Amino acid sequence: MLRFFRLLLLALVLLTVALVSALTAMRFAIHGREVAIPRVVGMEPSEAERAAAQSGLQVVVERRFYSPDIPEGRIMSQAPQPGVEVRRGWAVRVAVSLGPQRVAIPDVTAQSERVADLNILRRGLDLGSIAEINLPGVPEGQIVSQSPPANASGVWAPKINLLVNRGAPPALYVMPNLVGQPFGSATVAVQEAGLKVGRVSVIPPPQPASEAPSVPADPASLPQPGAASMIVTQNPAAGQLIPAGSAVDFEVR
Repeated sequence: MLRFFRLLLLALVLLTVALVSALTAMRFAIHGREVAIPRVVGMEPSEAERAAAQSGLQVVVERRFYSPDIPEGRIMSQAPQPGVEVRRGWAVRVAVSLGPQRVAIPDVTAQSERVADLNILRRGLDLGSIAEINLPGVPEGQIVSQSPPANASGVWAPKINLLVNRGAPPALYVMPNLVGQPFGSATVAVQEAGLKVGRVSVIPPPQPASEAPSVPADPASLPQPGAASMIVTQNPAAGQLIPAGSAVDFEVR
């Protein structure tokens, strides 16, 4: 019995050693592929690429900014920061300096969107985001505002964001409730509200199962809506806000 316990204890010790060895090997296998991010701030992109390649990393230029302090063509910032451990093949994202701002920001307000785009690109600037607004009394497609403003100094990024007018907002009407009304009077009400009649479907009266047709009826033979037909359903529903000129669909019987 004592020998049995000795053999069992020895087996447990060997199993523990094996597990520790496996965990250690796994840790080295995982962390052995990790490298520390080098510092590339202040380098040119080509220098940074060579430094990163030595650790199996890549360099990706994501943005370019004006800077009065960092020479043109030098890296201003990086992510991840130096010293962070990452897997090989990781990309280091950097921003590159354009040097001091040398291009004057043009005034493109009151210009058409197309002319403003050309003026921005012609000066070597980039078109940023475009927001839209509906203003009455202002030509559609005209630039209402810009950021940064004209002749701004201390600009960080070489791009201009625009606010474009898309014309006066469309008139909205409250959809009246026409269910239960004759189709003729509903048509007049729709037209007087600045709307138009859309698709009109006639719901045939229910038939006994014994009289149900065995083949689909010819669309030309289906009953057509008349002025006295009653509105059963409408789309859009009553109370909805809809733009002028919208079509209203009906089902009548």
